[in-house]
Amino acid sequence: MRNFVLIGVITTFIVVIFSANPALSSVDPKVAGECMTCHKEKSPGLYKQWYESQHAFHKVTCISCHVAEKDDPDAYEHHGATIATLVTPKDCGRCHEKESTEFQESYHASAGKILDSKDAYLAHVTAGAPVAALGCESCHGAKVKIDESSPNKLHRSTWPNSGIGRLNPDGSNGSCNACHTRHSFDKAQARQPEACSKCHLGPDHPQKEVYEESKHGNTYYTNIDKMNLDSDKWVVGEDYYVAPTCATCHMSATKNQPITHDAGTRIAWTLRPPKSKHLDNWEQRRANMQDVCVACHGPGFTDGHFYQYDATVRLYNEKYAEPATAILNTIKEKGLLENKASFSNKIEWIYWELWHHEGRRARHGASMMGPDYTWWHGFYEVAQHFYFKLIPEARKYNDPDVNKIIDDMIANDPMHEWVNKPTEELKAAIRSGEIQKIYAPLFEEAAQKN
Repeated sequence: MRNFVLIGVITTFIVVIFSANPALSSVDPKVAGECMTCHKEKSPGLYKQWYESQHAFHKVTCISCHVAEKDDPDAYEHHGATIATLVTPKDCGRCHEKESTEFQESYHASAGKILDSKDAYLAHVTAGAPVAALGCESCHGAKVKIDESSPNKLHRSTWPNSGIGRLNPDGSNGSCNACHTRHSFDKAQARQPEACSKCHLGPDHPQKEVYEESKHGNTYYTNIDKMNLDSDKWVVGEDYYVAPTCATCHMSATKNQPITHDAGTRIAWTLRPPKSKHLDNWEQRRANMQDVCVACHGPGFTDGHFYQYDATVRLYNEKYAEPATAILNTIKEKGLLENKASFSNKIEWIYWELWHHEGRRARHGASMMGPDYTWWHGFYEVAQHFYFKLIPEARKYNDPDVNKIIDDMIANDPMHEWVNKPTEELKAAIRSGEIQKIYAPLFEEAAQKN
């Protein structure tokens, strides 16, 4: 009897909603109501996630999200309804138009481009396709293939997949449930750092670990009960104030900014490539981030952090990224590499880890106030690998042009001259402040750019 009542209530709502959407209007409301009855028995965990969600509260049912047009590439008939297993940002945009548009224009949604990058190349040639599918594509997204012989028309080599930049058969990019885990789509869950930590962790981009060691993370984990995570309105400094999460800084509302689903609108630097670069319109992006900071910090504190951070990024660029890249490029241009394939030569691995692992850790540590990742997991290892792995390996080629780059750097660049000086002289320079003056231009430039 309860099931019949449930179907009746939902059917009434569905008739109104479906009439406003061409795809939904072709669905028999009775069939839509029957979805829950069947799934309650066949997949009770899924059903209960939905039943306790805001979707259920607002009468958004299975068919509301999974309905498809008959000519959609992944559409199939399922108990009297035309549906698609895959729910894409385009589908979510039927109700969440603003959020879908912002997300599909974001850097997150472009993460599937890794399929043509060196990262994916490395996974495929050194490991293999299954590893690329469960490793790279699990976070970045797969290009979902159609398999007409499959019950759900999705090829098993590319489904399941909830990668943030998934390339969908309907032409959309991304996966909303990468952050809003199906089928509860809980806003409190999406606001917590764990929602981001499936992908933003590990040796090459340890944002999770950096956050956890920072005072931001420490304060969050010791005050979760004060975060008001279930609040409909969630403005930093007003609805919560003890700590920020990833969402706070990159997406959530401030008193001056609305929520955004483009997580890059507050990021001034891209720390991903070998040499950090300012993004387009970086001044506005920086102002957006500073607006978040001053909800809890004074303007002097906020300005001081970015002054130190910018100087650190420029130090990495000038001291390590530029000379390391010049050394490797010269070796390549002169045809000195022993083997033809990328990553089949030792120096390529050393250079790769220098910027892709150690260099990123150093920069991310600095950006998020993680001292251990700025130094011990960051610049300490950058310096060790630069001086005692990259340079010795480059010297083995015994090429005059390569050696000249290295010799000129050590002899004429104040940041590298230390390797030929006595320890006591260097200690005295530290005590007197002379060695610190070498890096003064980096701070001056940061002050000008700030």
